[in-house]
Amino acid sequence: MDLIKIGKFIATCRKEKGITQENLAEKLYVTDRAVSKWERGISLPDASKMLDLCRILGITVNELLNGEKITKKDYDEKTNELLVELTKKEEIKNKRMLMDMWVLMITTLIFYIAIILISSYTLKNSKLFGIIIFVSTLILLIVAFYSFKLEVDAGYYECKNCHHKFTVRYFTAFFAPHINTTRYLKCPKCSKRTWCKKVMNK
Repeated sequence: MDLIKIGKFIATCRKEKGITQENLAEKLYVTDRAVSKWERGISLPDASKMLDLCRILGITVNELLNGEKITKKDYDEKTNELLVELTKKEEIKNKRMLMDMWVLMITTLIFYIAIILISSYTLKNSKLFGIIIFVSTLILLIVAFYSFKLEVDAGYYECKNCHHKFTVRYFTAFFAPHINTTRYLKCPKCSKRTWCKKVMNK
C-alpha cells in the first residue's frame, strides 16, 4: 500500500465534499492532527475508523486502500491485488514475530547460563547466590511465556492430515506436546490429532 497515494486520495475526496480537516476530525472523533497525518501519508486511519471515513467521503474501503477510484471493470482485479498485498504484509509480520521469539529465547538462555556459571564460581557459599538463581530463573520463565505467546500469535498451525490452517487458544497450545514450533494438536476441520507445523499465512 502506498501511504502517500492514499493520503492524497483522502485529501482530494475530502475537498470534493467541501469538508475541512477539522470538520472531518470532528465527525470521526479524532484530532485534526490525525487527519493531517493520514493526508500526508504518515499513517493510515485505524480499522475502526475506516468504514466511517469511507461513508463520509463516499468511497469504498477498497478504493481507500488503493488510493484511487475503482471502476466496476477493474474492481475484481484491484481487490485481488489488495488481498495479495495484505497477505504478504501478514506473512512478513508473522515471520518477524517468530524471529523475535527465537532471538529473545536464545539471548535470554545464554545470559541465564552465563549468570549461573559466573555466580556459582564467584558466590558459591553466599546467600546472594540463591537470590541471583531465583531472580534469573524468574526472568527466564517470564521471557519463555512471552516467547510462547509470540509463537501462538504468529501465523497458523497446519494439520498434517487435511492441511487445514487454524489458530488455537494459548491454553490449548501450552499443554500440547511440541518439537520447536510444531505442536501435537486436534484439527478443528478433520478432528484428528496430528503434528501441526507452524506456517505464516493461509
